[in-house]
Amino acid sequence: MRRRLADEVYDQLVSAIMNLEIGQNDRLVQEKLASDLGISRTPVREALMRLEQEGVLQQSAQGGYRLHQMSDQEVRELYQTRAAIEGQVARILAEKNDPADHRTLRDTIEKEENISSASVQEYFEANRNIHRRFVELANNRYLLEMFDMTWGKAMAFQIFAQIDNVDLSKSLGDHMALVDALEKGDKIEALEVFIRHIQDGFDLQMQGIHATDQ
Repeated sequence: MRRRLADEVYDQLVSAIMNLEIGQNDRLVQEKLASDLGISRTPVREALMRLEQEGVLQQSAQGGYRLHQMSDQEVRELYQTRAAIEGQVARILAEKNDPADHRTLRDTIEKEENISSASVQEYFEANRNIHRRFVELANNRYLLEMFDMTWGKAMAFQIFAQIDNVDLSKSLGDHMALVDALEKGDKIEALEVFIRHIQDGFDLQMQGIHATDQ
């Protein structure tokens, strides 16, 4: 089945945001984008409106769209959503307590944390891939859909990129400790360990966002 042109434009815009080719000071104008891409305005308009609905873009006072700058409260809500999703995953996996899952998780962590370069995008992708493997192994399609909705947006990368102001290697810490907790088979302890891990990520995020305020 052939993909819609609007979906292709959407993917191109998300990729440009992920690669930092579109920044906070850039204004996206429908007519200019259509001209640059050599296509009609309709698919561009659809792609821009989709990104607006997802909270990635907001309308600019000068016309067109700009990247939405998340407030501290919005970032907090994003991490609270992660805690709800991944906390439930921790309970499922602790109860399941499958040694094969534990080996898979450890292999994934070792592979993903073997980063060749210290770019923001590599750290983001590695972190997301590790956490997604936990969710995949819970075998719950709805939790996985919610995970992808939370992590899959360009918005998630956009706020993660601000960790560039601090030690990025901290974003990959303690993943093996999550597996250690699952191996004990205690649902409450596993939940608490996962929540603490996500809280540490939130604290690191806030440190990165406000580093330039000092």
